[in-house]
Amino acid sequence: MTAAAQQFIAPLTFAALTGHKVITDLWTPEGSDPGDASSAIEHIDAAQSTDALVVAPATADILAKFAHGIADDFLTTMYLATTAPVIVAPAMNANMWNHAATQANLEILANRHVRIVAPESGYLACGMVGAGRLAENRGIVDTVLSVLLHRNDLAGETVLITAGGTREALDPVRFLGNRSSGKMGYAMAEAAQRRGARVILVSAPTALRAPANVEVVPVVTTQQMRDAVLGRLDQASIVIKAAAVADYRPRSQADQKMRRKGPLTLELEPTEDILAAVVEQRRPGMLVVGFAAETEDVLAHGRDKLLRKGADAIVLNDVSREGVGFDSDRNAVTFLTRDRAIELPELTKRELADQILDEILTLRSPRKEVLSESDPDLSMSLGEQG
Repeated sequence: MTAAAQQFIAPLTFAALTGHKVITDLWTPEGSDPGDASSAIEHIDAAQSTDALVVAPATADILAKFAHGIADDFLTTMYLATTAPVIVAPAMNANMWNHAATQANLEILANRHVRIVAPESGYLACGMVGAGRLAENRGIVDTVLSVLLHRNDLAGETVLITAGGTREALDPVRFLGNRSSGKMGYAMAEAAQRRGARVILVSAPTALRAPANVEVVPVVTTQQMRDAVLGRLDQASIVIKAAAVADYRPRSQADQKMRRKGPLTLELEPTEDILAAVVEQRRPGMLVVGFAAETEDVLAHGRDKLLRKGADAIVLNDVSREGVGFDSDRNAVTFLTRDRAIELPELTKRELADQILDEILTLRSPRKEVLSESDPDLSMSLGEQG
């Protein structure tokens, strides 16, 4: 317990309820032998013996200290010393939660793979109503269990993932591109690696740090991505095409920087269809999953792409929605196969990556499900396609 925590509940209460010692001091406890090495380095021993470090509630102060490596008490020192998974459940005043400093600290922690159980909105102790209320116990417990019950269900698989947005040069300084940040593809790569897969990540330019223990193949253009993917296709058992590939490129590229002289007309030509090439060249037993970013008639366009390309599934993104998709850390998608349309709710992209992988694994042994009656057009179309 931190000094602040002890202002609310006495350590004796926790000791009585749990039957375990409650540590409150980084230094040698009062009354113990100053020469007892086990007492002096207790934070190191606890850090090395724990399965998970859970901080609930986590104040704005502790989030800031974790984010910036400040180690001035037992808890913060233990955080730096442990290699176990870390889960924090923030709770604070709504204005403190929404403050740019707190949000920046949360982003730092998320990038270091600290699991954050987001607070709920409601009546707060300070009298305000808003975000900052500690998540319900069940949500915290479920998160901890999901972290501890590590799955190894992709062991033996080689997952080839594409990510980012390809760029097609206009001249030496300009290119045609798109708004893809690569976050979804990188989240898929990290999730697959943590579940035991060997992961090959073919990445167009992004500002992201590559996930640990993942083979990264950097590319820029669609042609380079196609060559990289097809050149490694014989190694893959699952292919996930999460990249935003440019559909067109300039028919010709200027050797020198083009000068502004008024209206400009560009002649474009289609780029290579990587997904279709993968489906055409895939080996028996290989699963192929594409992504589709749509702004209208999302399900219809996704269904059309699925049937035209011949993939096993398409992950549909409605990029017209606020707060998800491009440039966001959150997303909500539809996992579409020939006989199913599974709505996956809005989550962080890392959490969503695991749900997408769960659905992909069901394709190994497909389960029969009845399509929702709310979409009779989908049932009819898929039925007509046989």
